[in-house]
Amino acid sequence: MTDRTDTILLPENIAAGHDLHVFADGCYEPDSGEGGWAFVVYRNDAEVASGFGGVKDTANNTTELIALLEAVTWINLNPTEEAAIVWSDSVYAVKGCNHWRHIWKNNGWKKISANAKARSRTIANPDIWKAMDGQLSRNRMLTIAWCKGHSGLVGNERADELAERGRLSLRGKGAR
Repeated sequence: MTDRTDTILLPENIAAGHDLHVFADGCYEPDSGEGGWAFVVYRNDAEVASGFGGVKDTANNTTELIALLEAVTWINLNPTEEAAIVWSDSVYAVKGCNHWRHIWKNNGWKKISANAKARSRTIANPDIWKAMDGQLSRNRMLTIAWCKGHSGLVGNERADELAERGRLSLRGKGAR
């Protein structure tokens, strides 16, 4: 927890009506296969909680999903009766949460493909998606939304910084 006084700068068309703003982000280094995830929770522009960690043998989309899952899990473990919005700069993760997971769930956690010659109907990260579905299904006051990464949003930049700290923690660096 920090006592940051920065305004978190939110897209106004979505931010209205939400009391809790959570930013989730993942990072990935292809050469090492290591990644990091993080989330940062804001209430009234003040950082009130955060979490981060590292993941070995991973991929970029996986770290983005883990960050979102950790954020949503935190919200569900700390119920406040507030409307919450979780921001991610991953189009894949946001579309997956808001649209694709419903299709995949109804199809036995498989892709629907009209092409009989499609290589695979298996979705990536099925265990994470199942856990995400369970967490999102528990909380109707929760919204998942996209924000542009590296665009000056303090919450997104802070989550990015913590995700990198999580990645570096795998090597014994960056964790404080």
